[in-house]
This record gives sequence, structure tokens and C-alpha cells, in this order.
Amino acid sequence: MSPADDRRDASGRQRGAARSQGRTQRSAAAPSQRRRGSDPARTAAYDVLRAVAGTDSYANLVLPPLLRDRRITGRDAAFATELAYGTLRLQGRYDAVIAQAASRAVDTIDAPALDVLRLGVHQLLGMRVPAHAAVSETVGLAREQLGTGPSQFVNAVLRTVGRSTPQEWEQRIAEAAGDDDLARLAVTQSHPVWVVRALREALAGNGRSADEIEALLAADNLAPRVTLVARPGLVDQDEVLEETEGAGLVGALTPTAVILPGGDPAALPSVRDGRAGVQDEGSQLVALALTAAPLDGRDERWLDLCAGPGGKAALLAAVAGERGARIVANEVQPHRTLLVEQALRAVPADAVEDVRTGDGRSVGTDEPASYDRVMVDAPCTGLGALRRRPEARWRRTPADLAGLSALQRELLVSALRAVRPGGVVAYVTCSPHLVETQLVVKDAVRRSGIAVEAVDAKAVVREIAPDGTVDLDESRTDVQLWPHVHGTDAMHLTLLRRTS
Repeated sequence: MSPADDRRDASGRQRGAARSQGRTQRSAAAPSQRRRGSDPARTAAYDVLRAVAGTDSYANLVLPPLLRDRRITGRDAAFATELAYGTLRLQGRYDAVIAQAASRAVDTIDAPALDVLRLGVHQLLGMRVPAHAAVSETVGLAREQLGTGPSQFVNAVLRTVGRSTPQEWEQRIAEAAGDDDLARLAVTQSHPVWVVRALREALAGNGRSADEIEALLAADNLAPRVTLVARPGLVDQDEVLEETEGAGLVGALTPTAVILPGGDPAALPSVRDGRAGVQDEGSQLVALALTAAPLDGRDERWLDLCAGPGGKAALLAAVAGERGARIVANEVQPHRTLLVEQALRAVPADAVEDVRTGDGRSVGTDEPASYDRVMVDAPCTGLGALRRRPEARWRRTPADLAGLSALQRELLVSALRAVRPGGVVAYVTCSPHLVETQLVVKDAVRRSGIAVEAVDAKAVVREIAPDGTVDLDESRTDVQLWPHVHGTDAMHLTLLRRTS
């Protein structure tokens, strides 16, 4: 007898494997009342997860146009955003829960069904969605997208998940991880083990306690606040605050930041016309630090070596315009060069010397000692921005570090050659990994053969902060920001002045 024959009932009708084994639970609703499909917000979140898994897309690039195209706005848009981003952030934790609830490894579950399950588990364990709605709506999504059979499996697993509290599930998956602290943190805080280890080493290497690792990982799993930048000379902080009609808050680290607790930033006139923009406050701080760093001699020509997508370039250009300086914005990718041009649209033309496409590694050779201030916002693993790019933690591997650190080193060497004696270079990454920060700076300075001295970035940063107080490692001249300490991305900043 075949396995299929084994699953036929007394009438000869074939039943699903789950039903034949008694693992299903019937819905109390009449067939005519059961959810046949899902709502647009959940469908949008599912489509984002599928795009991230299937085409290596980034959620923050896929979701906004998708919401616009489908005219999903207001609370539905907010729900879809939290559902998609929250599911991606906590994917590791939820996969451990699903494996226990389904009694099978997640890699044996079809990828589309697994994404539906992840969305359902996030609603049950990570959102304020009533359990009955989380299950029925997710089963409806599975029926709509995958068919009846998979929807029955989704129903059974989610009902099992819903019988226990989030705290009970966290305890179970922690116990399953065993006595290894890194493995326990990796599964409960939803980060790969190698990332947990790297971040713990980065904390210690920047003068902080390694015991802060759990707080750092938890901060990575929180949705970041929307932060606006008021670009100097184009709009001031008070004007942006006024546009928010009392909802905005003043930033703690810069005089340019406005925190927006909710709503669509593009609804503000200053954001629509480019006088303001969306930019993490840590990103604002490191750009302003370059403009405030003391240098010797003239201060007329600035360079953003890796300018795409243009947030830092726009802030630098706005400050340059106030001082009578000009900026060159260089970007290696043509499509990102277009983004830089768009970001600079409100900046006075005489503050922008050029926006160009080119390899930043050749600038130091092509234009030696030509610039007074140089920004190197180097491509990196993005481990400091896991709140904003939640899928990055699952894509990056330790093998990425070798190629990225070599590129970072070459870009910094080029910048040190492009800056004139007495000028300043800012080396910036959105990663606290020691291989991408301290070690790159040390190696690049040695390889460049150029005499430089470290500028005390702590002192510069504290001069910028409105109240002058920023929690930083007093033993170092560079600056490392942290999500759990500063409420920003984990930006790294080193300031170097060329001396000969």
C-alpha cells in the first residue's frame, strides 16, 4: 500500500499527512466564514520577505514603493512595516520556536511556508495582535498564497505556538541552546553566533564591558526612531520642529537632529524639497565632526570619497555653503551617483564643485594633496545598522571581512594622499567590528607612508553635542557610538590630520 493510500478515509478520499496523523485542529468557524485570503498589509509584508529571500533585496528598498503602489497608508502601512521588519530582525528566534512547534528542522519546511509561519509567529509573540486574529489571518494568507494543504500545516503550527507565552518560548529555546552563552544569546536575541562574538569583542576593544552584549543585541532588535536632519543654511531645527506640529523632539547629540515619533517624513515640506532629510543622528554627528575638526591653513575644498546615497554629502555641502567652501562628491556606482544628485538638490550650486562617478581608490593618485577635508564613509558589513537593515545579519559572513577590510584600507590610503598637509580626513564606518575600524586605520596609516596625527574626535564630538556630554571611551581618540548607549547606529569615527 502506498503512503497516499494510507491517508484515505472510509469514503476513499485522500487526507493530508497532518490530518491522517491527528495533528490538525479544526476551526470552529463554518466553512463559509473562514478567512479565504489575507489583508493588504499582511500580503505586503509577505511579499517583502519573499523578495528579501528570493532576490537578495533589502527590505528598506522594497517596502516603501510597494506600499505606495498598493496605496497602503496610515495604520495599515505602519502594521506592514512592523510586521516585515520585526519578522526579519527576530527571524533566528522565531525559527527556533517554529522548529520546536513543528517538530522538524526549519530547513525542511518550504521557504514560502516558512516565511508565512515567521509572520504568524511575530504576530503571536512580538506584536499586540489577538491570538485568534494572528492565526486566522495568517492561515488565510497561507491559503491565498500557498493553497489548502500548506495552510493546514500553518494552522497547526501557529496554534501550538499560541498555547505558550513569549517568555515560555524564550526559556525553551534558551534551554535547547545548552550551556554555551554565545549560542544562547544568538538564538534568544536573534543574531548569528559570529556576530555576537564580534560585537562582544568590539565592546571590550572600545573600553566598554563585554557584559553589555545582551543590551546591545536587544537594541538591535528594536525599531529605530525616524530621525530628520535640518541641513544648515537651508532650514533650521526650529523650522522642522514647527512643521511636525509639536510631535518632533530635539536630538540629543547634534543641533541638526529632529526625532519624529511617527508619520511619513515625506509629508513635511522641508523633506520633500531637500532642505531636510531622513538621517540617523549618529550619521549626522560624524559628518558634522569632520566639518568641526581643527585644521591648519585654508578651508575651501572638501571631498566625500564614497558619497552614495548622499545623506552625509548633503549635510557636508550645506555646511560648506555657509562657509564659502565647495564639495566634490565621488561615488563609484552610477545609480548611487544619481541618488547623491537628488540629495543635493536643495544645496546652492556654488557649494557643489562636482558630483561624479569614479573609483575612490584612484583619487589620491589622480589628485594628490588637493583637498582640505575628506570624508571616507567606507563600505562595510553594516553590523552597526542592524536595526535598519535587519536582513543584513543573516546575509553577512565572516568571509566578507577580508574583502571589505582590504577595500576600506585602500580607500583610506587614497584619502590620506588626497588631503593636503594640515588637512583632515574622517574615516567612518557603520560597523563597530575591530577589523573594520581600529585595525583598518592602523594598517592604512602604516601602508600610506604619510605622516599623520590623530585628532581627538571625542573633544570634537562633545563640542557639537548641545549639552556637551556624550558617553565615550576616555582612553581613545576615536569615537564609537552604540545603539544601546546613544540611541544611534553603531557609527565609528576616526579623525586624522596630515602633518607632512
